[in-house]
Amino acid sequence: MQQFEQFLTAKKAENQYRTLPELVHQGKYVEQGGRRMLNLSGNDYLGLANQAGLRHAFFANYGDQLPACTASSSRLLTGNFPIYHQLEALLAERFGRQSALIFNSGYHANIGILPALADRQTLIVADKLVHASLIDGIRLSRATFLRYRHNDYAHLADILANNAAHFARIILVTESVFSMDGDVADLPTLVRFKRQYPQILLYVDEAHAVGIYGETGLGMAEQMGCVAEIDLLVGTFGKALASVGAYLVCDQLIKDYLINTMRPLIFSTALPPLNVAWTHFLFEQLPHFKAQRQHLAGLSGILRQAVAERQPHSNQSHIVPYLLGDNQTTVEKARQLQALGYYCLPIRPPTVPQGTSRIRFSLTADLSEAELTALIDCL
Repeated sequence: MQQFEQFLTAKKAENQYRTLPELVHQGKYVEQGGRRMLNLSGNDYLGLANQAGLRHAFFANYGDQLPACTASSSRLLTGNFPIYHQLEALLAERFGRQSALIFNSGYHANIGILPALADRQTLIVADKLVHASLIDGIRLSRATFLRYRHNDYAHLADILANNAAHFARIILVTESVFSMDGDVADLPTLVRFKRQYPQILLYVDEAHAVGIYGETGLGMAEQMGCVAEIDLLVGTFGKALASVGAYLVCDQLIKDYLINTMRPLIFSTALPPLNVAWTHFLFEQLPHFKAQRQHLAGLSGILRQAVAERQPHSNQSHIVPYLLGDNQTTVEKARQLQALGYYCLPIRPPTVPQGTSRIRFSLTADLSEAELTALIDCL
């Protein structure tokens, strides 16, 4: 117990001690300790979670015959409901792929897919800044693992040239929109590596892109025209799609293999059918949220320009990091902004590298330009 206490004392001294916030949600605002603040730290990118009209329309479809509130079992036992197949069929149709598979969360997907597909003859090569869930999945796989410098494709080319001959399978892993830096992977370049090395499987996590990018909201893979070339296309429903869970779009062979080998799928109680039905309802309408995507793109451009005038950065998305460097300065700035009515949180190591503590502005489509301008004045 003394060891745990010493650890927490050290975290407090380093300004890295974390607690669970007590928040009351009021649409695009949160209330904490009697203070009402504009929420700039959530992931409701399209503002769908705050639209009461969508909820009313969804419940009106069912009346008194709502889907079950629990699956009560793994999908491989008694927890497989028709709505799961309907959602997977809708995903496969929209992405133009053979099949799709849904999971309880993005974390479940990322810690389950890689260990299921990798073996001792597999090399996993990942961008240096992929999400912690992907790192955990890579570690669980026990495959040989190498990292390339963030978005440095010359470095990636060297790694592949030096190692490809020694492995039967290579899984190349990246995010499309990176969750802490808000910059974007060059997916067509990664596709070219896949064509060069036939043993490569390309794994792309679109958690922070699906819903927001692409003509119909299918993500950066749609926007960059390479959905068909990505072997393992992962996304979440818990951010822009205002629900819960995650998905994989892939070939039928991969889906069948994962159903037989992926431990988080086999040994987890399935998502509640009510939530899956809500996801299906929203995903059906995803192409029609173009106005929200355009508004969010406009807001993002304004904030990126304002931050770039203060610090150069390669950000390209709706996630805009405001780098402050050390932990104490970042914590104090976040407190100042909260006092002014903006719920902005400090992001510190180990979530980001030492010396890169930041405030991560996470924009949503239900913000107004006037509200964003007022925030910029406070920077």
